[in-house]
Amino acid sequence: MKRGKLYICPTPIGNLEDITLRTLRVLREVDLIAAEDTRHTIKLLNHYEIKKPLTSYHEHNVREKGEELISKLEEGQDIALVSDAGMPGISDPGEDLIKLAIENDIEVIVLPGPTASISALVVSGLSTEKFSFEGFLPPKKKERKLRLEEIKDERRTLIIYESPHRILGSLEDMLEVLGNRKLAVARELTKLHEEVFRGSVQEAIERFSSGPVKGEFVLVVEGNMEEERVEVDIEEELLKYINQGLSKKESVKRVAKEFNLARNEVYQRSLKL
Repeated sequence: MKRGKLYICPTPIGNLEDITLRTLRVLREVDLIAAEDTRHTIKLLNHYEIKKPLTSYHEHNVREKGEELISKLEEGQDIALVSDAGMPGISDPGEDLIKLAIENDIEVIVLPGPTASISALVVSGLSTEKFSFEGFLPPKKKERKLRLEEIKDERRTLIIYESPHRILGSLEDMLEVLGNRKLAVARELTKLHEEVFRGSVQEAIERFSSGPVKGEFVLVVEGNMEEERVEVDIEEELLKYINQGLSKKESVKRVAKEFNLARNEVYQRSLKL
C-alpha cells in the first residue's frame, strides 16, 4: 500500500494574505489537517473556503495523537500539519510529529512561508550573518536568568520569543545579565498594529513600562561584542560617581549604562568598595 505524505504547512503570523498559493492548494488536496488549535485554524480555512476534516494535535496529546496520525499516514492518507501561526515545528509540538514520521519512514514535505523569527531578524537592523534562535525563555525568573547566563557570551545575534505578560521581566533580566545591548522588539508583526522598536535594552524597558502591552513579541538582541568594548576600571568609575554624591545604587546603574556592562557585574564590584 502506498503511504501518505506529511506536509508541513506554514500559516500567516497575522495577515491572512501572507499564505502561499502552494499552501492553499495542499490544504485543499490533503485528506486531513492536523492543527494546534482547531478553533483558530477553522477561521483560516473558512476565509479561503477550504472544507477538510480537522483534528487537534497539541502539546497535551502529542503521544496518543501522534501515533494515530502515523497510522493514518501508513494507511495512505496525506496529512497537512499546521500551527496557530507561522512554521510548524518552531516552538510548537509539530516537532514531535515530524520526528515520529521520519522514524516511521513517512515522507515529510515542508512548504516555505511565514516565520516570525526570521521576519523580526530581517527588520531588526542587527547583524543577520549569524544568529541563534532561542525560542521562549523560561517563565520563572531564576531559571530565566540562568538561561541568559548560559547565552551571554554568544556572539551571534539572539532571537527570543516572549509573551506580553513576561516581556518586562525578561527585558529587566537581560539588562542585568547581558548588559545594555542594542536590540529590536517586534510586536504584532504583519498585523494592523505592527510595531518594531529599535534601541537599547534600557530604552526598551522604558518604552514598554509606559502602559499595558499586547501581542506576541520577538526580541532580536545584539550578540556579545565584549572584545570590542573598551577596558574599564569599574571600581574607579564607581568611585567617580560616588564622590560626586550619588548613591552606590545609582552609580552602579550609570557605570553599567555608560560602558555597556551587565548591571550585576558592576554591582558585584561595588561590594568591594
